[in-house]
Amino acid sequence: MVDMINTLVSDDKAYTTDDGVYLSISSVPDYGLLAHQSLDDMLSGGGDREVFGASNKRHPSDFALWKFSKPGEPSWPSPWGDGRPGWHSECVVMSLDLLGEGFDLHCGGADLRFPHHENERAQAVALGKTFANHWMHNGFVVDIEGEKMSKSLGNVLNLIDLLEKYDPRAYRMLLLQTHYRSPTRVGQENIDACVSALAGLDSFAARTSAHSNGTPDLTVMDQFTTAMDNDLDTTTVMALVFDSVRRANTAMDTGDATTVSSVRAAVVEILGALGLELSLGDDIDADIVAKGVALDAARTAKDFAAADALRDELQSLGYVVETSKDGTRIRRG
Repeated sequence: MVDMINTLVSDDKAYTTDDGVYLSISSVPDYGLLAHQSLDDMLSGGGDREVFGASNKRHPSDFALWKFSKPGEPSWPSPWGDGRPGWHSECVVMSLDLLGEGFDLHCGGADLRFPHHENERAQAVALGKTFANHWMHNGFVVDIEGEKMSKSLGNVLNLIDLLEKYDPRAYRMLLLQTHYRSPTRVGQENIDACVSALAGLDSFAARTSAHSNGTPDLTVMDQFTTAMDNDLDTTTVMALVFDSVRRANTAMDTGDATTVSSVRAAVVEILGALGLELSLGDDIDADIVAKGVALDAARTAKDFAAADALRDELQSLGYVVETSKDGTRIRRG
């Protein structure tokens, strides 16, 4: 960090004041790019308020690269005096050192877009370095009322606790059904809805398992690619998945095996790319499978009392029991 700041000072991109070293943002021609505002617009938006430390700066928006320490504060030596690096400086140095120039993605919460990420990028630009190729700023995870989840507010839902109660895929689906730049609401109702939707997808995969050798439907795959190329529009992709499942189920009912196999293949490939692997129900213990076989035998023998008793037993153990003309399918609830 000291070396980087020294380079900026030597190149007259940074300067020393009586309280630290500051980057001259006038040396960054596109400063404000991530904020989608010009420097003049940002300054005019501040009204008549006093900018802290402005009297020491060449420009009110210049930011600290190194702050001189006050008595009792942590400090490190530097050519300009003992102090500590600015928050933005450590991140740009680590990124360039560990990832190199022109790395692909720089992510973070929407609140980091400005000033933190803007000031990271500004230092790299002032150094003449290529920084991140793409910036992705995600919306907050919020509670059902729309309040940002945080420890300070006391409304944090612990993800580890959540995953002890729910299939991890349910939380992934919840995230996928909201665009990454939008707030994601997490609550009992929408988690339960995702659990139900996953059950439907698993059921679809099992029901159509005999048609698993198809080639993905090109139209569906083109729609998937178009949506993902549009700023990772996973909301549209999930709608496409459910529409495709309905189409394949209709084809299954009408005996259109060609459509079933091609659409099923597209759905499985899309969900695999999104990290949502479907279950065919083949992870069920052998004794549970045996009860399902016994249930089918009872139905065939028209011993409906025995069949109902087996169904009730399986359901009491937390399994979902689905019966069709093709037989009984059991899956975890």
